[in-house]
Amino acid sequence: MTGTNKTPRQSMPEQNPQVRARNFEEVPLGYTPEMAVAEAGRCLQCKNPTCVQGCPVNVDIPGFIKHIAAGRFDQAIGKIWERNSLPAVCGRVCPQEIQCEGNCLLGRKGEPVAIGNLERFAADWERAHHVCELPSREKATGKKVAVVGSGPSSLTVAGDLVLKGHEVSLLEAFHKPGGVLVYGIPEFRLPKDIVASEVSCLGAQGVSIECDVVVGRTVTVEELFEQGFDAVYLGVGAGLPKFMNIPGENLVSVLSANEYLTRANLMKAYLFPEVDTPIPQGRHVVVLGGGNVAMDSARTAMRLGAEKVSIVYRRSRAEMPARGAEIHHAEEEGLNFELLVNPVRYLGNEKGRLTGMECVRMELGEPDASGRRRPVTVPGSEFILECDLAIVAIGSGANPLLTRSTPDLPLNKWGYITANAETGKTGKKAVWAGGDIVTGAATVILAMGAGRKAADSIHEYLTWGW
Repeated sequence: MTGTNKTPRQSMPEQNPQVRARNFEEVPLGYTPEMAVAEAGRCLQCKNPTCVQGCPVNVDIPGFIKHIAAGRFDQAIGKIWERNSLPAVCGRVCPQEIQCEGNCLLGRKGEPVAIGNLERFAADWERAHHVCELPSREKATGKKVAVVGSGPSSLTVAGDLVLKGHEVSLLEAFHKPGGVLVYGIPEFRLPKDIVASEVSCLGAQGVSIECDVVVGRTVTVEELFEQGFDAVYLGVGAGLPKFMNIPGENLVSVLSANEYLTRANLMKAYLFPEVDTPIPQGRHVVVLGGGNVAMDSARTAMRLGAEKVSIVYRRSRAEMPARGAEIHHAEEEGLNFELLVNPVRYLGNEKGRLTGMECVRMELGEPDASGRRRPVTVPGSEFILECDLAIVAIGSGANPLLTRSTPDLPLNKWGYITANAETGKTGKKAVWAGGDIVTGAATVILAMGAGRKAADSIHEYLTWGW
């Protein structure tokens, strides 16, 4: 089948950029049923759907879109739930443009079907109407599984294994489940009640959710086995902040994006003045980095009252790793982009507070190991960028808290857990791992894909042995 549908893609309505830049309400407003049916009608229903190949959890995309096109919204969400327990989350934060939509046949000659928008519509419609029954559980096996962490990979493992009849305990270090979905992604991009709703579905299916359990500190992996668990899955993410190691990094008002976003999201600084969370404020905020975390930090700073927010990135806009939609939204909201710029030292006053940073201009040279053109310093290009708050969003690493307490768990040279890419099996018997603690920071849907493979492997082990 060839891409012949000429119907234009349905744009999703959004808040006005000038208004939303000062509030934390969600930016895209969602499809109406009429818009969803019209968009679903664009799907070619390919016999060999390449969009499914682009989905790490293999959602039957033509299947659920066909139901939406026919107005059967309850059956659409049921079809998605067969493979994805977090559709409202994935519909909002997955990089569809390089995954399912990036493989859509219509995209070869025009605009692909808005698969992410339709997934979000189906999930939101179900949350508003509550008519679709959750998938049923198989007969109890008597086996117990501890799932450490409650981010997207862990939620997928828990959801898959509880349906197979196993007793699953989800252990979260923070006081709320959701992992990076609740501490890392701002309310205007992923509302907290949506995460809570999808997590609650797991609870309704029988998953035990325990918060304030710091595995590696309050309990070790070995002690989990002593408590009677038959298998352990480690999905603790990669939350150790990285810094640039340049002079002045210890000045007051230089902090990591991890800390900033955790205070803004999980600790509810976004609800000021109802919740008075201590969080650094700045008139001119500079965010270092070009990924989604940098965009989230910068847009959060704008909403918390900054007069000017600048994103400093050492490459050009074309090399920015953030989703195109997030960069576009940031530009619309008036953020300042300092591209091909790199800081070399922070500047402070006699009180030890940040006052600015010395930067240099860059130009692009030959491609490096990442395939992106390597930034090279322009001699004599030093200049001062005034700022009173700097947020470092240049990536994160593996937190050693759990791995140090599990000495027989094989790690790579960067401290990430070594696990089989197809099964999630680690070198320690009955222990699996997946998501960012194995791959480094990646996307929600890739973490879910790793969780799906690990869940299948854990089920096989509980059925047939290691």
